[in-house]
Amino acid sequence: MKNIFDKFSSTGILVIGDLMIDQYVWGRVRRISPEAPVPVVEVTEENLLLGGAANVANNVLSLGGKVFITGAVGTDETGKILINKFREKGLSTDGIIVDGSRPTTVKTRVIAHSQQVVRFDREVKSDISRSTLSSILGYVKDCLPEIKGIIISDYCKGLITRTLIRKTLEIAGPDVFIAVDPKIGHFDYYKGASLITPNINEASHGSGIDITDEKSLFAAGRVLLAKLQGKAVIITRGDEGMTLFEKSGKITNIPTCAREVYDVSGAGDTVIAALTLCHAAGASLKDAAVLANHAAGVVVGKIGTAVATPQEIIKSMKSCKPRENKN
Repeated sequence: MKNIFDKFSSTGILVIGDLMIDQYVWGRVRRISPEAPVPVVEVTEENLLLGGAANVANNVLSLGGKVFITGAVGTDETGKILINKFREKGLSTDGIIVDGSRPTTVKTRVIAHSQQVVRFDREVKSDISRSTLSSILGYVKDCLPEIKGIIISDYCKGLITRTLIRKTLEIAGPDVFIAVDPKIGHFDYYKGASLITPNINEASHGSGIDITDEKSLFAAGRVLLAKLQGKAVIITRGDEGMTLFEKSGKITNIPTCAREVYDVSGAGDTVIAALTLCHAAGASLKDAAVLANHAAGVVVGKIGTAVATPQEIIKSMKSCKPRENKN
């Protein structure tokens, strides 16, 4: 794994997806409102973090990868904040399209005593315009000489369309590894991608099989692999780890480590970032999945949208005590 980590800095990854800001409002609860049976949160702190596809790019960066990103933001103050956050990290914003017809997506989470009290979203989910689509595809073409992998981060906020994926696959050709973090309702868009990483709920909907045990899990994985005609499918299973289905027919269960979980927000972003970067750098899909599993374990031990570093992943690998599989 050390040899793979050393290759990250020269491995270019393009992230295409729904850019957003994750806003965290922190506070404490001491009383119930006299106006309604709800807690009164006394705000102590607020944070604005990169979310959605922006968090995927941030995870690639944290791991030491060479990252490019394209997506859309609004002309609002939040869009300016997102662009500035990228610039502060030294990331190019050439691929970020400013679209005055839609707001920048914001997810606001109110946290009190380490528990999420409520979340509210500000967004428009309609498909992006033709001009925005054309600009994104132009950026994909420009990046091709610099990249070894593409991540499509689909949050169903309007950026990821059937046409965008079809055109991206055509531009990239068979030699570029393309991984998709999918969403329910879009599974037929992803045919031909190298890899998808659904969670249990998404895999159940995408395959049409209710996943309740290992037998139904294996059946769903095989169905998705056949439907999408890709290289592999990885179904993430929360505290039970993940299961890798490869085109060869091989199935590998990868357990999680026993650890305390504080917040699962953004764990899927970490998985696809680590897995794509690792495989594009030369690791096998199995080794890449193991690394991604440890990276996810690192971030769920933190509160808020977070990233993992190579040092944290190595520490996790050295100290891991596999969690017992419930099956």
